[in-house]
This record gives sequence, C-alpha cells and structure tokens, in this order.
Amino acid sequence: MRCLVFFLALCSSLIAADKPNVLILFSDDQGSADLSCQGSKDIPTPNIDSLAKNGVRCTQGYVSSCMCSPSRAGLLTGRSQSRFGHEINWEGIDATGVRGLPVTEKTLADHLKVAGYRTGCVGKWHLGDVAKFHPKQRGFDEYFGHIGGSHDYFASKDGGKGGTYALEGWDGKPFEFENDYLTDINGRAACEFIRRDETKPWFLYVAFNAPHGPLQASEKYLKRFAHIADEQRRTYAAMVSALDDAVGAILAEVKAQGAEENTLIFFLSDNGGPLDRNASLNTPLTGEKGFMLEGGIRTPYLVQWKSKLPAGKVYEKPVSSLDISATALAAAESGTGFQPVQNELKTRSTLDGVDLIPYLKGEKEGRPHEVLYWRMTARGIWAIRKGDWKLVTHNGWHDLPAAKPKPRLIDLANDPGELHDLSEKEPAKLAELQNAYDAWAATLPEPLWSTDVSPDAVKARQERVKRQKMKK
Repeated sequence: MRCLVFFLALCSSLIAADKPNVLILFSDDQGSADLSCQGSKDIPTPNIDSLAKNGVRCTQGYVSSCMCSPSRAGLLTGRSQSRFGHEINWEGIDATGVRGLPVTEKTLADHLKVAGYRTGCVGKWHLGDVAKFHPKQRGFDEYFGHIGGSHDYFASKDGGKGGTYALEGWDGKPFEFENDYLTDINGRAACEFIRRDETKPWFLYVAFNAPHGPLQASEKYLKRFAHIADEQRRTYAAMVSALDDAVGAILAEVKAQGAEENTLIFFLSDNGGPLDRNASLNTPLTGEKGFMLEGGIRTPYLVQWKSKLPAGKVYEKPVSSLDISATALAAAESGTGFQPVQNELKTRSTLDGVDLIPYLKGEKEGRPHEVLYWRMTARGIWAIRKGDWKLVTHNGWHDLPAAKPKPRLIDLANDPGELHDLSEKEPAKLAELQNAYDAWAATLPEPLWSTDVSPDAVKARQERVKRQKMKK
C-alpha cells in the first residue's frame, strides 16, 4: 500500500513537472500605450515590462472584441464570441439566464481540467450573473472575485450599483474589506492559489478590474505620481502602478515556487483604453474602447515561457487573444505524462486561434493569421483584417446602429493611424475584403441579446463626449 501511495505521488509530481503552468494576466480598459515597454513616459511598469524583457512582446496583439464581456468570452473559449452570439455587454444585473457565456461553450479551464490541471480564477468575471454562468460551473476549481463588470476599489460592497457585487472569497462566501485596495487584494489572492498545491500543474486566470473605473487609487500609489498635474491622469497612472505591483507579486510567487521556467504567461488587456473616461492613452492608434478602430481592439500583448521562448524578442505579425487557448492546449498536450482525453477536447477543432509557440520561436514563418474578423451587431460595427488591409465600420458610443456607417478601407502597413480611406482608390481590394467578411458573417447566428445600453446611459455618454470636446 505504501508503495502504491509513493508511486501515485511520484506520478503526480512528474505530471506537474512535465506540464507547463498557464498564467493569464488580464487588465481591464488599459490603454495600449500605458506600459513603459509600450512607450509610456509617465507610468513606469517594471514588473509587467519584465515579461517583455524575458519573453516576447507582440506589437500587433489583438483582442476579439472592443468591449469587456465579449472579449472575455473569446479569450476563454478560443473562439470568436460571434460564433455563439455573445457580442456585447449588458447594463446592470441580468437575471434572464440568457446574457452570459453560453453553457454549450467549453472554456480553457474545462479543457485543462481534463488534462489534469488545478484551475483557478481571480478577479472580474463579467460572463453572466446567474448561477449556471458562475466560474465554478465553467471549469474553474476555485474562484475569488466579483461577478459583475466593475467594482469599488476600497469597499467590498457597493449597494448593487453598476451591476457589481460583493466580493466572493475562495470559500464562496462574501469577502469583506474596507479601506484595503482591490488590486492589492487580487494580487494576494492569486499568490495564495499558486502556492496552495504543488502536486499538479495549474492554470490561473487573473482578470484584474484595474484600471477600469471607478477612478480610485490609494495614497500609496497616488504619491508616486504627484508630478502629474491632471487629476484624472494622475489617478489612472496610480491604478496602473498598483496593477504593476500586483503583477510583480504574482511573478515573484511563481519564482519562489520554482515554477518560473515552466510557466507559460500571457499579459494583455480586454480592449483599448476608453480615453475620456479613465485618461488612458492608445497613442499612436486611433479610436478607443467601443470602436473597431485599432485603438479599440489592439492592446499590449506579452508572452513569457522562459524554458521555451527567446528573451527580449519583438514579434511584429498579428496575433490574437483567440490564440491563447490553442497555445495553452498545445503546451498541455506536449511531452510525457498525462494526456488530455481527446473526446473531451472535441471543440479543439473549432478553435479560431493557433498555437503561437512555433511562430514566436521562429520555427514557423508567415503569419499566424492571414485573416481576422470582428462583429458587434448591436452597434452596427464590424471589421476584417486580411494581410495588412483592413475594412472597418465604426459608430461612436452614442450612435445608433441605424446610422450604418460606410466601410473604410485602410492600408495598415502605411497608415496604422487609420487616417486615410482608400475605398475609392482600391475598389478591387474593397470588394475582396467585403466579400470575405460577408462570407464569414453568413456563418454566424443572430446575437443572443441585442443591446447593452439604456437611454440614460446613451445620454450620459453624449454628455461625456461634449465635455471632452470642450476641454480640447
């Protein structure tokens, strides 16, 4: 009996050694220019930058949506969220049982759990309010965070405003805090998960709500940016600095556990920064959160796997958040040890992403993606990128889909700021991209819900835009 116990323990430790841990660090509403490794001059981010120094920085990293919830749906399934109708956010608490990541979809956590992984989620969920959508029903063994789309940073309760909830602890009970700081709390929770069990490989999804509003920062972080005159930018910078500290604590914990070499780490944001709402910067990209312009869908994108990937590499071909699931699954299936049950991974063949590791190592040439697609029916906006050509429509936050904007043809190789519409000069290219998008869109179902904003929210947005214009 003792021999059997020893043998099982040995097998378990071998599995843990062979399979890489997977860590996704996901920020919220962060501007693409708001890391020092991305060119920021006023917000030092040494801990996040270390991922670029020790790994690969992808200069054309895309997410699958320009908005929070659908971007998360795409990331965790590895499939365009338009394939299953999850295209837009929703306002407030939703108890319809419809608005959320469909239970028919498998998540990366579902797959890695089959592969023998311990799975954990920390932070913002925003993939459905009712019980069937809860992280623990979607492949995660453990969860610490809030279910809604935003949360107060200084108190565990906020009276149910804005679709947010009391913070949920590891034990499933409310986690009470006052005058602590939520970004710090999430960082500590992630560290707790990492050191909890060394017998299995682990997958940890850390979805920070920083620097999403409300704009709140503790004095500790605000003091670092006393030199920034604009109060909004100063608070935002402090929030990003707190995020960087939390990432630093998590990376230090990974190293302390002896797992640094064999942990596959991704850092990215859920969408571009919403410029006038949190003082983020997407420079030199045009557009922001809620737009299919580059500023809405291109974000920082860093990948570190110290035992496999080169250090300090800059990768300049388009990659997608949809690639994270495919990359992690390929890594989990490689080598010896436990192999995932293939019939449980049947959705693998329908993933929209690709394994990035051969590309980032230089073993594969060419582009991971020749074509990328985006659609948000409720806003009447969509985009397609084929090669370096992009066809894009965009409405403002306060515009209605009925506006039906004319598609604009952009040569991203020569116009990354998307300033020049070449539709009239390149009619053949316009037709090629339009036909390719139409063919893709014809395969999609109707969205499961069709609006994210109330009339009051539209009016508030119009007022914010007006104030911003007056500032300028």
